[in-house]
Amino acid sequence: MKNNFFDISEEIVELGSKAEEKARSYFKRIDEITEYNQLKMLKAFQNARVSESCFTPSTGYGYGDRGREVLDQIFAEVLDTEDALVRHNFASGTHTLTVALFGVLRPGDTMVSVTGVPYDTLQGVIGLGGESSGSLKEFGINYEQVDLLPDGKIDYEGIKKAVKPDTKMVYIQRSRGYSLRPTLLISDIKKIAALAKSIAPNCIVMLDNCYGEFVEMEAPGAYIDLMAGSLIKNPGGGIAPTGGYIAGRKKLVEDCSYRLTTPGTGKEIGCTLNQSRELFMGAFNAPHVTGEALKTAVFAAVLFEQLGFEVTPKYDEIRGDIIQAILLGNEERLIKFCQGIQAASPIDSFVTPEPWDMPGYDSKVIMAAGAFTLGSSIELSADAPLREPYAVWMQGGLNFHSGKTAVLLAAEKMKGFV
Repeated sequence: MKNNFFDISEEIVELGSKAEEKARSYFKRIDEITEYNQLKMLKAFQNARVSESCFTPSTGYGYGDRGREVLDQIFAEVLDTEDALVRHNFASGTHTLTVALFGVLRPGDTMVSVTGVPYDTLQGVIGLGGESSGSLKEFGINYEQVDLLPDGKIDYEGIKKAVKPDTKMVYIQRSRGYSLRPTLLISDIKKIAALAKSIAPNCIVMLDNCYGEFVEMEAPGAYIDLMAGSLIKNPGGGIAPTGGYIAGRKKLVEDCSYRLTTPGTGKEIGCTLNQSRELFMGAFNAPHVTGEALKTAVFAAVLFEQLGFEVTPKYDEIRGDIIQAILLGNEERLIKFCQGIQAASPIDSFVTPEPWDMPGYDSKVIMAAGAFTLGSSIELSADAPLREPYAVWMQGGLNFHSGKTAVLLAAEKMKGFV
């Protein structure tokens, strides 16, 4: 269909139409997953007997906040876990993961990361690359790591060597994050967990589930002991303004709640102020919004393959998260791509992103994000460090129609540099 609202050439519009047609059968599969997860969410709301009273804000200690307890019940059900801890006062995904780690690990315990080095923001929490005040390392918690194989896949033989009978935690990062390795599928998580438990039956298998919620029909809760994620990614549905969740075995979730508040009070305190309604609405919309983000990613993969670029994952691959990486080959294309994404944003579309020296990176970084919620990764964004292989990581899209237009504008901006 001709786009009359944005300055996109007939050439790019035609390529977009071909890309959408090629992606259509994969959209059908995404719709099947979305429908399954949406109905699962609807049933969870009904089972929890959600009513208007659940949205009533509490103050102070928040004793007897029914909405808080009901939201925990919903997340536990849709993630296939015994219990959950969903709170607006988790400041970020990293904060949520940190609460979980400190909630269940004790001095002398060993944590083994089996997916290589975790996200940059979690490295300071662990105590990698120098001393961080208050890190796990400072509290006497040991860290070991199994690197990924050269092709980015799991080193199962390495896991067999690293995990010992007394290992306390086997840590899994599901998403590719800002790397080019394959994202883990539920089948991979199941296999890792089974191997870890065969060696260390009492270990805690913990999953960083960020970007992976509602991407597959199956949830990981049946195979792991503990997981955590951010509400400004998939499970917040683009509505939750902040927050995170921890879910898993009831005793472990309780231990994490003692870290979030205090030993002995745990989940029983913590006012919701006026946040509950948005968290409920976000959760309810999350499966649908995740599906829209997946369609945007698949469309981008098809279009940019047609333009001659390497993409990962490819449009026809099974996906474990919402992230799409595109290898653009040089600095100019990378900058133009991000500027195109920004130009299609509902917020700050008039801003032109430029590379800058971002703290913690060894090269300049460019970021495109016009989001209603600052830092929201379920809303369409793209960013990358300006270094080889000049790959851009794109994620999100509240709806496919605006996401598709953003991808077309990115291609249009790059047209003179292809």
